[in-house]
Amino acid sequence: MVLIGQKPVMNYVTAALVQFNGGSSEVILKARGKAITRAVDTAEILRNRFLKDVKVKKVEIGSETITIDNQTKNVSTVEIVLSK
Repeated sequence: MVLIGQKPVMNYVTAALVQFNGGSSEVILKARGKAITRAVDTAEILRNRFLKDVKVKKVEIGSETITIDNQTKNVSTVEIVLSK
């Protein structure tokens, strides 16, 4: 599983490549909020530039309730499952 945050996209592409090259047949990209676009970019770069045989197996969307400074907010989430 690769948790997507605020680092550059290529860091996450590299992390996913390491997992695939290490023998994993499936890699999960997980992101929340503004990082969702970075997760989609990571999946597309992997599929189009590096590993042509990787397919998007499943995409799940949802929301999580988080509490910051006694305020609750809903944050969008996405989970992209890539498989060889």
